[in-house]
Amino acid sequence: MDEALQDLNPAPRLLMGPGPINADPRVLRAMSAPLLGQFDPQFRAYMRQTSALLRGVFQTANPSTLVVDGTARSGIEAALVSLIEPGDRVLVPVFGRFGHLKVEIAKRCGADVRVIETEWGRVFPEEILAKEIRKHQPKLVAISHGDTSTTMAQPLAVLGRLCREHDALLYVDATATLGGMDLPVDAWHLDVVSAGLQKCLGGPSGAAPLTLNARAEQHIFRRRHTEQGLRTSDAVDGEGPVIRSNYLDLAMIMDYWSDRALNHHTEATSMLYAARECARILMQEGLASAFARHVKASTALTAGLGAMGLTLFGDQRHKMPNVTGVLVPQGVEGEKVRRALLGCFGIEIGSSFGPLHGKIWRIGTMGYNARQDAVLITLSALEAVLSGEGVKLPRGAAVDAALAVYGRN
Repeated sequence: MDEALQDLNPAPRLLMGPGPINADPRVLRAMSAPLLGQFDPQFRAYMRQTSALLRGVFQTANPSTLVVDGTARSGIEAALVSLIEPGDRVLVPVFGRFGHLKVEIAKRCGADVRVIETEWGRVFPEEILAKEIRKHQPKLVAISHGDTSTTMAQPLAVLGRLCREHDALLYVDATATLGGMDLPVDAWHLDVVSAGLQKCLGGPSGAAPLTLNARAEQHIFRRRHTEQGLRTSDAVDGEGPVIRSNYLDLAMIMDYWSDRALNHHTEATSMLYAARECARILMQEGLASAFARHVKASTALTAGLGAMGLTLFGDQRHKMPNVTGVLVPQGVEGEKVRRALLGCFGIEIGSSFGPLHGKIWRIGTMGYNARQDAVLITLSALEAVLSGEGVKLPRGAAVDAALAVYGRN
């Protein structure tokens, strides 16, 4: 109990795993702004500004662009529970842990779930997705853009068109990629997309940006339900079955974010500030510049890992530019290396899940941490720890290789 009465003073960490990452200091400053009531005119203006900024981030004109209060998973679940009616056929292509998560949530929604899987470290060819959509004729396709468990990114440029040809809705989980990879929601015909702040957007976990188009709105509003305590004489519910979550009911959340400002929950004020600042910083930098920054950090990191003699994991044609998988060298205890990086250098990198647990490390170069000094420090520390574990490697080569990518100043 004595320790619990002491000031909160966490040791400094450089978070170079698959997320969360270190938040941009500007985001932390924004979060310290004074609290406002959720219907204060200032705060409603901030909500409108956040929506407008996020439309730029998502590259969409969707009016229904908002923030779900909760971690990235709340955005995933809000999308699925609001779109899926019991008995609906849902196709989930799984290429990592977070595909399995969408299967789990869809089953809890009462869906008739059809699953296709590929080996972890690979993605689905366009022709396979087209074949499976034709075969299953789903109401909804739910897929990850990038899956941090495998570090792979699924190409999506034609999937939206394929879904529309078969009258299927397309939900995309962009938790791992929004802000770090190109994701033009309107151009790619993506119906619903959700994400989180704690990866490429450079913020803390706790808010889930989400956008949905008119096709998705139509499906969700037919299930609209007004709480009894808020009902007025002109309230009209949809004819579909009520959405099975109150907190994650997108029909009610959209009403809350709209000009109707229909009360739903008490807005997480500081997290709204964080979402607004994350989007503002990204749009100020420019999407093309941010994407290029992530690519350069990834290129420098992978050059350094290669110079150490380490082997990258997975199909490199489809590796995300913000997370890199690297095989743990034979004879090396992966968790011991992670503990040494954290204990000696204050650097966190990730392991993985399922069939990859203990076999790879995952190193993130995303958001605020997609920068030269973070990459060089991480490579230097990893080289020192591996050398201490008896791995024969050319000392200094990793940093030299990364600097060659960045260019020596």
